[in-house]
Amino acid sequence: MEIHIDSAVLTEAVAGAARVLPARSPVPVLGGLLLEAGEDGRLGVSGLDHEAATRVEVEAETVVPGRALVLGRRLLDICKVLPRGRAGLAVEGARLSVTSGDVRFGLSLLPLDAYPAAPALPPVLGEVDGAAFAEAVGQVAAAAGRDDSLPVLTGIRLALDGPVMTLAATDRYRYAVRALEWHPDTGAAPGHPADVVVPARRLAETARSLAAGGRARLGLDAHSLGFERAGLRTTTRLLDGRLPRHDKLFALGEHAVAATGRAALVEAVKRVAVVAEGDSPVQLAFDGTTLRLQAGYEDDVASQRLPATLTGSAAMTVAFNPGYLLDALDRFTAEEVRLHLLGPGQRALLTDGDDDRHRHLLMSVKPLV
Repeated sequence: MEIHIDSAVLTEAVAGAARVLPARSPVPVLGGLLLEAGEDGRLGVSGLDHEAATRVEVEAETVVPGRALVLGRRLLDICKVLPRGRAGLAVEGARLSVTSGDVRFGLSLLPLDAYPAAPALPPVLGEVDGAAFAEAVGQVAAAAGRDDSLPVLTGIRLALDGPVMTLAATDRYRYAVRALEWHPDTGAAPGHPADVVVPARRLAETARSLAAGGRARLGLDAHSLGFERAGLRTTTRLLDGRLPRHDKLFALGEHAVAATGRAALVEAVKRVAVVAEGDSPVQLAFDGTTLRLQAGYEDDVASQRLPATLTGSAAMTVAFNPGYLLDALDRFTAEEVRLHLLGPGQRALLTDGDDDRHRHLLMSVKPLV
């Protein structure tokens, strides 16, 4: 194998494929990236582990077609320090040489016959806009669990219902839901699952890869979710189980609604939380026209007032874990955020003004004394 390629293009392709590589693996070849130079002037860079697989294709000048398998993270480290400009990759005996200008690296080859075949893309069900999908995944991923002893809670629910895709995640203390439009293929075969759970970290990595690429084809079967667009194909194994349904949790019934500027609220929470130690909450006290934030106990305290409106109640005081509250607020984009409140220690629902496509449920905690 021998190719010439722009070093920046090579670095981007290697970085995209390396996202799926395991941090540690008892199987050495799973730490490898497969390089495939075709006679069509394309370089394919593929990586996989037991959960996911990614292939990135870019333009390259093929001198000798062929394949090579090398340690992926080492290759990425090399690409990051290559001089900008024309680079060369060539198999020389048991090594892959990487050159750019007067810089030269040599990487040991891994055995190709031990590398597993990449999974095929599942049956395509339709298309989704990459940028909209990336934004939606980012908005719900913050609520996904981190406890691997409860695997299903580390995932994001992806449900398809006609032209609406719903993404949802929860760690039992918060629950984020985001709806977006997608474009189902009317010719897709019926009977495919339309309500699955995907590992949150993997889906977030995939979404970032799709963010700048226009529409992507979405494939789904009983075992995996896949996306494909020009120059990129990625698949991810699904998690077993289902997330708790959010319908009843989000139905608050009669409640108060507070509205305030999102950016100002974010800054105020960050400011007063400086004195909130450990699990100490930040308190939000609303009256008709004002919000008073307060944190801390006894000697170390902080407070700030903001303009706000409250309807459905003369006054309302709630308190939240400041980290959870900021995680939620940072995922909204509108200038105004609304808090739908049942009362102290009860559920609270955050929405983007009048737009209820993105909703984030938090449990309030006991207010400060």
